[in-house]
Amino acid sequence: MNSIHTYTPILSFHTYQTKPYTREKARKGGSMTKLKHYLWLASINLFISTFTFGGGYVVVPMIRKYYVEKKRLFSNDELMEMAAVAQSSPGAIAINLSVLAGKKVAGLPGVFINAICSIIPPLVILGLISNWYAAFAANVTVMAVLKGMQACVTALIIDIVIDMYQLIRQESSRLLRLLVPISFVANAIFNLNVIYILFFSVGLCLLDTYFQQTREAS
Repeated sequence: MNSIHTYTPILSFHTYQTKPYTREKARKGGSMTKLKHYLWLASINLFISTFTFGGGYVVVPMIRKYYVEKKRLFSNDELMEMAAVAQSSPGAIAINLSVLAGKKVAGLPGVFINAICSIIPPLVILGLISNWYAAFAANVTVMAVLKGMQACVTALIIDIVIDMYQLIRQESSRLLRLLVPISFVANAIFNLNVIYILFFSVGLCLLDTYFQQTREAS
């Protein structure tokens, strides 16, 4: 009986997070419906930010699981587009992506909710770790756990990169498809600064768009 009562809150949380909920329901619902929607955003972003280790890109599969697959709030293509914008914008990718997801599903309130709930867990965890940093750094078990996480994070990032590349391949622009290997070679082999690669890619895309509009106008 004790074990059943112990797992009840966990099962209830999982059921609540995976219950389908759409943007149409949020817009048509009253104040209580919107409040539940905001509470869901707060709880899921606190959960993701607390238990996601290894960098900003690891947040992408978590957001896909709850926002796309479970709640169906937006499509996987929209998620990949938001991930590209979050990666290209200044700041932490995880926070940028959470803010974009909040804006997508709840407007301005979603921006504030997701931003605050994405920042709180890292601040608390890092604040606690900083007080006992020497003990953590010298602990063999902790270091082994972190190394194991690195392997999992690597696999997750590779999966995300494949998804983003497949999204680019669906585009009709040959330039976008060529920029992927060119950018990889420029960074991995020639060790060019990522900022220069980004500016170069943006410049080429702007020129390509300009020439396309000029041809259509003529």
